[in-house]
Amino acid sequence: MNRETIQNYSCTFQDYLVNEGMVVEWAIFLNVLLNCVIVYTAVVILDVIFRRFIVEAFKAFSDKTKTTFDDYLVKSNFPRFIAHTLPLGIVWYLIPIIFIESPFMTNLLQITAQVYLVILCVLIFRSILRTTRNFLEEKERYRDKPMESYVQVMMIFAWGVGIFWIVQLLTGYSVISLTTLGAASAVILLIFKDTILGFVASIQVSVNDIVRIGDWITFSKFGADGYVTEINLATVRVQNFDNTYTTIPTYSLIADSFQNWRGMQESKGRRIKRSIFIKQTSIKFLSSEDIEKLKKIQLIKPYLEHRQRDVDKYNRMNEADKKLLINGRNQTNLGVFRHYADAFLNENSAINKDLFMMVRHLSPTDKGIPIEIFCFSHDKKWENYEHIQADIFDHLLAAIPYFDLEIFELPTGKDFSSLHQD
Repeated sequence: MNRETIQNYSCTFQDYLVNEGMVVEWAIFLNVLLNCVIVYTAVVILDVIFRRFIVEAFKAFSDKTKTTFDDYLVKSNFPRFIAHTLPLGIVWYLIPIIFIESPFMTNLLQITAQVYLVILCVLIFRSILRTTRNFLEEKERYRDKPMESYVQVMMIFAWGVGIFWIVQLLTGYSVISLTTLGAASAVILLIFKDTILGFVASIQVSVNDIVRIGDWITFSKFGADGYVTEINLATVRVQNFDNTYTTIPTYSLIADSFQNWRGMQESKGRRIKRSIFIKQTSIKFLSSEDIEKLKKIQLIKPYLEHRQRDVDKYNRMNEADKKLLINGRNQTNLGVFRHYADAFLNENSAINKDLFMMVRHLSPTDKGIPIEIFCFSHDKKWENYEHIQADIFDHLLAAIPYFDLEIFELPTGKDFSSLHQD
């Protein structure tokens, strides 16, 4: 069917009304109205037919392929949007033919079709982006990347271009002029300030590898302590250890300080750093009887024998009067306990001996003398790490009395009661 035939059919109702004596202007108006109804009905029917055919055909095709990319295209409504383009193309072709008698209607419908085409292009682009994001998130190398941020950034540009183009279609003014771009830039900077900050932050977070999905972060300012589950343009979502969620503005990751535990998770061990506070009045020099008694502890027997030989040799050379223990060199119960703690850590299979390990004596405080255990556990999983740490200090706290040492504790109500009774 050629253009002239279509045009003749579109004017049939108008010719009939004119022959019946109706004013030409009214005949044209009613004919245009009828043509609008007919075109709209035809477009709806064609759209339904094309949509069902293309969607079903695309589903059948995706089911036969091994790749999941086309499956994600179906889920993101890509075939549905493509199906809309065919009726739109038919309408675009028919508008100047059917509505030749009404230039105003022709112009209005063509502009409407063009606006719809712009929106449809943006939706198709969004569908492709979402499909690409979902497909890449299946890959191990992209699983911890903030893909949602990239999609949102590109969609902002797509909608920006689409809106500018629609404004140009509706107003007839070019958006390329410097004046228009300057005014539009000012409006965009004002409205999308947080979005622009998030956009810049997303780029820096990704390029500098500051945070990945799956990282454990601690951000005290926002009360966040858990694993990153989502990174998008505006916010970073953290699932805390109590299963609550905290959202953090993306630009805060580069504006404020936070703690990322990824380095610990990727290292060979997790640090244990905790102190036992020893009561200062329980520290003493060790007599020969004390040393013989402590030699029964197998872990430190070789150390005591070797150390005591050096001490005795020094005291003989310097003729130290050992009637008083303070004279010459002496071993102390605290020093022996430190060596015992060090030997115990070296015997513990849960401790990584390849990393730094130390038992050190810190400066005395009003709460006693801190003996700090500094080492790294092989197992970095939080639950297992806490069990390892607890086992170490359970043992050391129970071992304290064997060295005639006491743990410092603040007085309790029971202590004051017993003092009152005395």
